[in-house]
Amino acid sequence: MSIAAACRAVLTAGDPMAKVKAARATARAWRRGLLDHRFDVAMPEEPARPDVPELLPPNRMPKRGRGGSEKGRLALIHALAHIEFVAIDLAFDMAARFGGEFPRGFVDDWIGVGADEAMHHALLERRLRSFGSFYGALPAHAGLWEAAGATGHHALARLAVVPMVLEARGLDVTPATAARFEAAGDRATARILHRIYLDEIRHVSAGTRWFGWSCATRDINPADHWQELVSRFFRGALKPPFNDSAREAAGLTRDFYLPLADGRSSGFS
Repeated sequence: MSIAAACRAVLTAGDPMAKVKAARATARAWRRGLLDHRFDVAMPEEPARPDVPELLPPNRMPKRGRGGSEKGRLALIHALAHIEFVAIDLAFDMAARFGGEFPRGFVDDWIGVGADEAMHHALLERRLRSFGSFYGALPAHAGLWEAAGATGHHALARLAVVPMVLEARGLDVTPATAARFEAAGDRATARILHRIYLDEIRHVSAGTRWFGWSCATRDINPADHWQELVSRFFRGALKPPFNDSAREAAGLTRDFYLPLADGRSSGFS
């Protein structure tokens, strides 16, 4: 089987646990050399989704609060589980849709990212179960796949927006989120979020590294080109504060994002 066909099987698995199992199986088969480095299968425009959670546009999503109450923390864990669920598809789509444009290491990286996202979703879903809930018990954000749809035929735009904007935002907000769970006595969830945070640094690093590689092959300035692509393909704003130290550890230095930042804040270190 080709790596593209295996990735497509991940995207077309709608049941959450089936998607997690397909992601893990694909990553394991790739590491063992059981899949061909071949891109002979097109990716779906939309991945399969389960019947629940109900997907709502952003302006219809119920307010979660800041996680002070158990109900609020449960809603936040559910929202994070949904983000990680969609991130599985984003990673495997990245590997298969654009892998032919890059060296083999590109697929290595994004298959690894996809396996991480599957593990993150499984950890958060298990945490929901420990509260007597489950993934799908609450509505979820319908717009998380929009970045993929907007960049489906542009590898550099996908790298610019998904790992270098969306995942980088996780570096900014996850430490404070984990601290709120810790303060509420929920150390188990805080530990999960810390694990996700450390993995996200590697994910952003993969995006930054391959973006830089591609720019170098074209002899273009990476920061300038990133700003151009984000301005064209990302509909939101880059909002401070920024976790500058974590971003820099991932290779995403201030010269990339500060020129586009809302308020031009230097963030925090």
